[in-house]
Amino acid sequence: MYTVGELLRQWRHRRRLSQLDLAIAADVSARHVSLVETGKSNPSADMILRLADQLDVPLRERNRLLLAAGFAPRYAERPLGGDALSAAWGAVERVLRAHEPYPALVIDRRWNIVMTNRTVDPFLAGVAPDLLRPPINMLRLGLDPRGLAPRIVNLAEMRVVLRTRIARQLAAVPDPELAALYEELLAPGSEDASHPIESEVVIPMIFNFGGRELRLFSTTTTFGTPMDITLDEVAIESYYPEDAESAAYFTNLVGA
Repeated sequence: MYTVGELLRQWRHRRRLSQLDLAIAADVSARHVSLVETGKSNPSADMILRLADQLDVPLRERNRLLLAAGFAPRYAERPLGGDALSAAWGAVERVLRAHEPYPALVIDRRWNIVMTNRTVDPFLAGVAPDLLRPPINMLRLGLDPRGLAPRIVNLAEMRVVLRTRIARQLAAVPDPELAALYEELLAPGSEDASHPIESEVVIPMIFNFGGRELRLFSTTTTFGTPMDITLDEVAIESYYPEDAESAAYFTNLVGA
C-alpha cells in the first residue's frame, strides 16, 4: 500500500513535473514537496488537495490520496439519476435533446454508455443482443464484428484514432479495466500500419447506414468544475454531420 507521499510522487512523474515545478505552481517550497514525498512531513488535507489540484488529479484519486494520509474522503460518488444530482441529470438530458436530430450520448471513464438521445436508437438495430446488455460499452459496441464495426467504412482509421485517444487517457489516469479493454480491442495490428494518422482533429467516422454513407465527426463535453466523482468521470459525445448529404439524412429523419 502506497503512502501519500509515494502517490503524490507518482502523479508528479506522470505529469512530468519536477519538485520545483510543482512547488512553484502550488506556492510552497520545493523542500516541503520533497519532505512530503519522502514521508518526512505529514501534509494536511488542504495541502494534499492543493498539490492534487496542481497535478490535475481526478477526484476519485484525490480521495485515495486523502485516505493514504489518514483523512476522510472529500468527494462523494452519487448516481447520476439520484436526487442529489437531479439538476446535473436534467442539464445532461437537455443537452442531449437539444442536439437532436444528431446523435449524442454520455459515457463514463471506462466508455460505458450512461445515456443517449433518441437519434442513437436506429443505429443499434441489428447489433448482437449481448452487446446491448447494460452496461453497454461504447468501445466494444463500435469495434466488435457483431456490433457497429461492419458498418464503419473507415474502421481501420477509427481504430487508430481510438487507440490514440485511449492511450492518452490511460497515460493521464491509469485504469486497469480500461487498459484490459484497450489490449483486447485496440492492440496494434499489422492492418493499422497502412493507416497512419497525424492528428485526430476532424477525422470523420464514415458510417454505412440505410444504403448511404454518413460522415460524422464528434466533440466531447465535460463538466467544468465537478465536485462529485460521478460528474468528474462522465463526458458527452456529440456527433455532427460533416457534409450536406449527411445533414439532410438527419433532417429527414426528424420529418419522417
